[in-house]
Amino acid sequence: MWLILALLSAIFAALTSILAKVGIDGVNSNLATAIRTMVVVVMAWGMVFLTNAQSGIMEISKKSWIFLILSGLATGASWLCYYRALQVGDASKVVPVDKMSVVFTLILAFVFLHEKFTVKSLLGCILIAAGTLVMVL
Repeated sequence: MWLILALLSAIFAALTSILAKVGIDGVNSNLATAIRTMVVVVMAWGMVFLTNAQSGIMEISKKSWIFLILSGLATGASWLCYYRALQVGDASKVVPVDKMSVVFTLILAFVFLHEKFTVKSLLGCILIAAGTLVMVL
């Protein structure tokens, strides 16, 4: 199931990039990010209420609150940078560089989460980085 959801995520992310590139034309990138964020907020809370998960909010630990807030701040910073990059650059170049997040995630997961970093992981990171360079140069 995780693979199907991950593939759907990739498809929606691709749609996000194309739709954003068209929609951001003539719009301040910060304003566009704020509009997109409001849509995401409404959609996310809609899913919370649709699945009746709102009662769980009182059970969230202080540690989880802190890290969810930090994650939200990182997401906001990412989106602000991404929309500005899309506004001034080609989607075909911005998106591959944005996907370097896969390499950074693997490195950070190894350093901070002590996840296994294998030869296969290293090879994948090298190939992703090399592919990104080929696409943007």
